Amino acid sequence: MTYSPTIRRRRLSNALLQFRQEAGLDSKEVARRLGWQPSKVTRIERNEWRLPSVSDVMDLLDCYEIHDDAKRQAMITLARESRRRGWWEEEYKDVLGGALVGLEWEASEIQTFEALLVPGLLQTAEYAAAVLRGGQVVAEEDIQRRVEARVARQRILEREDPPTFWAVIDEAALRKHIGGVAVMLDQLAHLRRMAERPNIGIQVLPDAVGAHASLNGSFTMFDYEAPEDPSIVYVEIGAVGDLYMEKQEDVSHYRRKYSYLRASALSADASVSYIEDLAKQLK
Repeated sequence: MTYSPTIRRRRLSNALLQFRQEAGLDSKEVARRLGWQPSKVTRIERNEWRLPSVSDVMDLLDCYEIHDDAKRQAMITLARESRRRGWWEEEYKDVLGGALVGLEWEASEIQTFEALLVPGLLQTAEYAAAVLRGGQVVAEEDIQRRVEARVARQRILEREDPPTFWAVIDEAALRKHIGGVAVMLDQLAHLRRMAERPNIGIQVLPDAVGAHASLNGSFTMFDYEAPEDPSIVYVEIGAVGDLYMEKQEDVSHYRRKYSYLRASALSADASVSYIEDLAKQLK
């Protein structure tokens, strides 16, 4: 599997934070010893760097008295890999900003809840274009470029080692005639086909449930195989920006929410039947 520089930077930041804590130093003392501004150490440990400096990493390892060759080489390798660009930065830098694609690309499991739309990784090109047009904030000439980028993201579900992908979709999202009847019929057929894949599960959360565990909106959880890569929750909050949560208590909170959502939703088989029935109604 092609690795994600986003995950490598995150792993490197976490490791350097742990080394500092084990050395019993605070960030101000580290900055004093290295002649840096204290904010530089903080930015590194918060993963607020774009292209990690290999020399900076080596200076930090010296400061923390990390002399083990294997550990040092592992950190240097992470720094070098973190400086490379992912395919999304090479091909779609103009429309795929933020950390989302980098986080999802190396995930072993993705669990998402969508309240108003079909999840992006399951959208057809026509549905995605209709969503962008409906927002009335994207120029028509830019819509095709954004749709191409969204479809490119979906390659994650088709590669040889795809992640497990589970989607709970609110019934309201499927009843919206986005793009018109023809577009929705094609979108529903696509969902039915995707649900047949062994690594993909789709559940519909019916309106009859009423109040549920995530009335305040959609979210996505990413889990990773490597123990040094902790789980993270992504929440899209519109024009204000995106929110990424990786504190254990936050992730546990959203994991409980997702368990409640799945328990309230139709089973996977019943959800496929619901999608088929909804398509018949549209016809």
